Formats: sequence, C-alpha cells, structure tokens
Amino acid sequence: MARWCYRHRLVVLVLWVGALFGLGAAGTSAGTDYSNVFSLPDTDSKQAYDLMTKAFPRSSGDTDTVVWRSSGDAGSVTDTAVRSRIEPALKEIAGMRGVGEVVGPYDAKNAAQISRDGRTAFAQITFTDQANGVPKDLVQKVVDTARDAERDGLRVELGGQAITRIQEPPTGVSEVVGIAAAAVVLFLAFGSLFAMLLPIVVAIMGVGSGMMATMLLSHVTNVPEVAPLLGSLIGLGVGIDYALFIVTRHRRGIQRGLEPEESAVRALNTSGRAVLFAGGTVCIALAGMLVMNLRFLDGVVIATSLTVVLSVLAAITLLPALLGLLGRRVLSRKQLRKLAAAGPDPAEASGPAARWSAYVQKRPRSIAAMALVVMAVLALPVLSLRLGATDQGNNQESTTTRQAYDLLAEGFGPGFNGPLQVVVPGGADTTELVRTIRATDDVAQAAAAPPAGGITVIQVVPKTSPQSVGTDRLIDRLRDDVIPEAGVEAHVGGVTAVFKDFASVTGDRLPYFVGAIIGLGFLLLLIAFRSLVVPLTAALMNLIAAAASFGVLVAVFQWGWGTEFLGIGKEGPITAFLPVIMLSLLFGLSMDYQVFLVSRMHEEWVHTGDNARAVRVGLAETSRVINCAALIMICVFSAFVLSGDMEGAMAGIGLAAAVALDAFILRTALVPAAMHLLGRSNWWLPGWLEGRLPHLAVEPAEPPAESPAGPRKNTPHKNTPHKNTGPRKNTEHIQTAEHIKTAEPEKSGTGGATVVHGFLRTADGDPLAGASVTLVSRGGRQLDRVTSIADGSYIVSVPAPGAYILAVTARGLASRAHHVTVGSGPLVYDVELTDEGAGLVN
Repeated sequence: MARWCYRHRLVVLVLWVGALFGLGAAGTSAGTDYSNVFSLPDTDSKQAYDLMTKAFPRSSGDTDTVVWRSSGDAGSVTDTAVRSRIEPALKEIAGMRGVGEVVGPYDAKNAAQISRDGRTAFAQITFTDQANGVPKDLVQKVVDTARDAERDGLRVELGGQAITRIQEPPTGVSEVVGIAAAAVVLFLAFGSLFAMLLPIVVAIMGVGSGMMATMLLSHVTNVPEVAPLLGSLIGLGVGIDYALFIVTRHRRGIQRGLEPEESAVRALNTSGRAVLFAGGTVCIALAGMLVMNLRFLDGVVIATSLTVVLSVLAAITLLPALLGLLGRRVLSRKQLRKLAAAGPDPAEASGPAARWSAYVQKRPRSIAAMALVVMAVLALPVLSLRLGATDQGNNQESTTTRQAYDLLAEGFGPGFNGPLQVVVPGGADTTELVRTIRATDDVAQAAAAPPAGGITVIQVVPKTSPQSVGTDRLIDRLRDDVIPEAGVEAHVGGVTAVFKDFASVTGDRLPYFVGAIIGLGFLLLLIAFRSLVVPLTAALMNLIAAAASFGVLVAVFQWGWGTEFLGIGKEGPITAFLPVIMLSLLFGLSMDYQVFLVSRMHEEWVHTGDNARAVRVGLAETSRVINCAALIMICVFSAFVLSGDMEGAMAGIGLAAAVALDAFILRTALVPAAMHLLGRSNWWLPGWLEGRLPHLAVEPAEPPAESPAGPRKNTPHKNTPHKNTGPRKNTEHIQTAEHIKTAEPEKSGTGGATVVHGFLRTADGDPLAGASVTLVSRGGRQLDRVTSIADGSYIVSVPAPGAYILAVTARGLASRAHHVTVGSGPLVYDVELTDEGAGLVN
C-alpha cells in the first residue's frame, strides 16, 4: 500500500482534500447538536430529575441572569435612581427577538430576588433556545444593553451558559498556537522546512476530518460539547507524533543510501507498522471508558477514537504520497550536500543519545532511584484528589460571568449559585419536612413551591458554595438522615447533586476502568514482545506516570499553585470525568512510547541474545525521536490552556505533565535502568504460554525471496543443526562490520533452498573447531545453528535466497555477526575471529 500511495501520490492527495472539504461542507450545513447528558441511572438525583420532568413537562430555553449591585451614594437597588436605569434595560431585553421571558425583582411576588441589605438584585432572562442555539449576536446585544445601565455606584454583570459563549476565545486559537509551537520544534529537529511541514499537514488533515465527522455524528448520538476539544487535542498530538516517527525513519534511510521510494516503503513497513499498533492501543485505551457505563463518556469515546483512526489513516496513506512529492527534498540542503560529498551515513548510533544510553547502563541503580524519588514527590498531592465539577465561579476574574457569580454569592450567600431541589412525589404534606430542612446545619434557606402534577419541589439554598465539601456533606445528610426521619419519600436533585453523584459513581467505577485498560495493554505487549516482564514493567510505569500527573493536576487546579500565572481562573475540585479521559489518553500515549522503545530493544535482543546491548542500543536509537515527539505533544497540550474552557485547560496541563514525565523520566531513565537491572529476565516467557499466544507482527515481515522456495536441499555434512530455541544463549558481545557486508554468491543454476558454508579461522590462520554458527533472519528468527568441525569448516542451511545475519561465537574470542545476501546457489563465506573487544552495533 505504501508503494502504491507513493507512486499515485496525486490521486491520494486529491482524495484526501476532497474528503476534507466534503465533510467540511456537510458539517457546516448541518451544524452541531452537542448535548451534555450528565444524568446517571439508579441515582437519587436522576430520580429527582425524572419526577420534575413529569411535573413540569414544558421545555424552555437557557436561563441566564442579570445581576446589579449599588454602592456608595447610589442607595439601594429599590431607589428610583437605580430602577430608572435598570427597568428600561430589562424591558428592552424582553422585547428582543429570541428572548422568551424576563423576570425582574420589582414585582411584589419576586421580592426574594433582592438581597436582605437591599444592595444586590437579579433578573432572570429565559431565551427561546438552549445555550448552543442562541445566536451570539443576540447574546452580545443582551450584554451590551444591560451593561449600558451602569453608572457610578451601580455595577451590572451577567451570568449563565449563553453568556459564557461570548467570552470564549475564537475557535481554533489553542490549536493554532499548538501547531505553531510544534512547527518550531520540528524545524529545529529536521532543519528542513519541507520536512517540518509534513507532520503538520498530516495532523491537520486527520484532525480536520475527525472534527467535521464529529459534527455530523452529533446529530445521530449524544456527543458532549467537550468531545471535539478533546478529540482535536489528542488528534493533533498523535497525528504529528506518528508522522514524525515515519518521516524520521524515511530521512534516515535516504541518508544511509536508499532511494527515496525504497526508503519510504521501508519506513512505512517498519515505523508504519508501529504506528498502526500504537494507534490501535490508543483506541483500545479510549474504548476502556465504556467500562464506566456513563452515557456522557460514550460521545467522548466516539469523537476521540474517530479522530485517532483518521490521523493514523492519514499517516499511512497521505504521508507516503507527500513523501513522493518531495523526493530528496525531505532532507535539508546541508544534509544533501553532505550525502553527495561523503556518501551514506554509517549505521552506528552516536551522539548525546548514545552517550546517555551508555551512562544508564553503567549506573542503573542510582538513575532508577533518582527517577523514583522524583515521581514519588510529584505524586504526593494525588492523596488530596477531590472530584467534583467546575462552574462559573472558576472562570477568570475579568469575565462578567465570574463577576456575576461573586455578586450573587456576596448578596445572597455562597450557596445561592448551586441550590438543591428536594422533590417529593405523591402529593405528601411537606410542611414538617420543610421545617426540618430549615433547622439542618449548613442550610441558609428552604421553601416549598406550589405542587404541580402531584409533585412538590422544595428549594434548598446551602450556606456553602456548590464546590464546597460542606455542600457534599449536606446532600448526604439530607438523604441519609433528614428525609428518612421525616417519614416521606423524597429525592435530592439539582445541578450540584447531579455532579456529586457523577463524581461518586466515577470514583466507584474507576478501579474497574483502570484494571481493564491495564489488562488490555498487558495482553497486547505480551503478544507483541513474547515476554511477561516487559508488559508488567509497562503497567507499573503507567501507574507511576498517572499518579505523578494527577499530583501535578491537583497542585495546579485544586490547590491553586500557579493559576494566576497560567490565567486559568479560580482553584476548585477536579472535574469528575477528567480522570477517566486522562487515564485513557495517558495509557494510550504511554503504550506508544513503550512500543517504539521496546520494539527496537526486542529487535536487537533476538539478533544477539545480549540484554545489556539490546537495552543500550534501543535507548540510543529511539530516545531522541521519543523526546522530540514528547516535546511536540507538550506544546500541543499546553496550548489548550488558551481554549477558554476549564475542562480543556485541565486536560491540557494534565496530559502535558504526563507526557513530559513519561518521556523524559520514565522511558529515558527509569525503564531502561530497570531493564538493565532485570537482565535476561526481561525476555522470559514460560514455554507453555509461548505455544498458546497468537503472533502479532509489530516488526516487518521477512524479506521476500528472490525465487520461490523449492524442496530443501540435502547437503551431507558432519555438523548437526540444533533446534530453533530463540535468541542464542551466549552472552558475549557480537561485533558487526561498520558497513553491511554483502558476499557475492557462487554461480549456480539451482534455486530454492541452498546453503552458506566456509571456514572459521583465528587471527593466526589456525582452524577454529567447536565454534557456534547461527543463521538468523532479518526479522530475528533463528533458522539454523551448527558447530564447526576439526578443520574449521561449517555449513548452515538457507531456506531461500535473500538477506540474512550470520552470527559466529567461540569461547575466549570476540563474537562476530555479518549481514550476508544469499543468491540462488551456495554461498562461500569465511570468517576470522580475534580476541579484540566488540565494536558498535548496527
């Protein structure tokens, strides 16, 4: 597929552009129909909601509030000077098209809308549509009309969901900032403008298609308002990262002498496979949210998973087409000049990454200990984690919604912004219940509304704010003590109670969710790497990363450390659904980095059987690209602080911290240090389990044979091949040539199976008997293993023409490994072993 996309690049590009514009046109014409469904089955607040729906079936639009406060010489809000400015404004608002009703405080029956000190009052504006359906120009007109009534000593502010919409930054600001920051990182990493643009274009196409598709899906299923934001957040991150991994592999191939087309195909056949596997793990982690059985999260799963799938599809189809358009221009001019002057780069890893990898190998205990201490300190605040909901009291102080919230809290009490509804069915007498509620601690007011449809609603105003622990305790007290003692059936509802129940249910089901995604991740890594220890280590590291990232989240958003600097409003509890979403994304992204890191280690392990070398080489060759990818994700996620949405800011900061800790501390330090300490145990798998596990090809398939394999050729020889037992048991280092060494095959007319044979000699020319000769496929599978005889000769069987690795080990001598290409006939290949130390690894 990669080769087809490369060669038919214009067709692929036209298809992607057409799909994006087609979805965009359909989404724009259809509009959006996002809905926030927080109600939960089998909860007290849900029963209260259902009863109120039956009693008051008439649907109404969004209700917002105009709050005004007089100060100084302005007198009370009932003075003529104040009324003469407020009443005309309210009358003008009531006459606007799209406004259904305005209920002011100057009617005798609404006297409760004036505070006891006479300085604060409010009016309720009910629009004909819900908040998302109210035109922004109408909302702005309402705000301007109300604010025009201000004068010295008279302050007017507005609150409500519709008002919040006009305070939001322009759509796409956070995405643009994130992309711009990612572009800077990519340019510094690649040094090429064209190479920098590739991951960004791929991510934009994937995320753009995902957002347009989500808009259309909102008409079919319940998709919450926060879902597109989270979808774009994770889509940009994985889209840029996945393209980065493939482009990096492609550039490396060209620098090592491959033609652009062959390099692109190999990059897609290696890194592209890892991208497919990584994208699948992200989707599986996101699907783990379904375990929570919360309707609100279903739309989040759909939006984010769809965006990830389209981002992966863009990376494996659109990217090779773009690589075909660029050709060698994917390299910078400096790199092209170097390639022309000095030839292909050597295959050995070098530079800071290789030096750090060697340092980790030398001091694994100290590095592991320091990394654990850092993560433990950052995780300490998680012990204070409290789930809840954000409201307009968490907005920035400069917003009118936050000012209105504070004015109502000051004039009517902190609990006025989050009243409770005690719903009593069956027409029961509520006099005694109202009296008991009023006498309850932490209750400021309690009053029963006239019954409707046999349902009585008691409005209860707490003394504490909606986000206060005291309000949560009051709800529990009403449910557990007050209502049962009154001897009537009643249910406590309202927005505050709904969010409390949502947080409780989330906390109760969270362990099952964590267990599900850890179990799925463990199973995938077990199948991919044929090891028990690797997936166990990954699961433990994921839990450490989650604890530390939530510790950062609690410190910033719950304790308020740095909120003023970040400009994200007032501290409060962590949004109840955020841990579920964050853990899904975190486990998915962590799995990505684990796959890219360990797959290279596993490849080296099956080639050499040397754990120390496998870990060192894997870290040296992948740490730079993992850190670069993490830096891009940090930029993208952090930019969502500018989204104007508290949940988006929480998710952005939390995920940015999680990715930073995961990439820079866990994958770069703790994981390789732990694998050095565990040694060969990293790759242990019981024999009974090996035969029962399915095979999942994360690494590319074996190179195709040059001709069909025929019957195995029986060549008599005194050597006895050994059974394929996986990686060789010799723990000595294997020395490889600096460049791939291809031996010319002997001319022969035979095809199919053949052999490699020759003589093993010491540096003095003496025959080397008893040495082990192993033929390994390029994918790491052992094909044949023999022992040289007295004259130093050997012969190993080759199943078909192609490229292989020939490894030679002997006691007391440095081991060697060579890349050989076998044609259609036998290949003569002599090897000389010395007692010199091992060289660098290819």
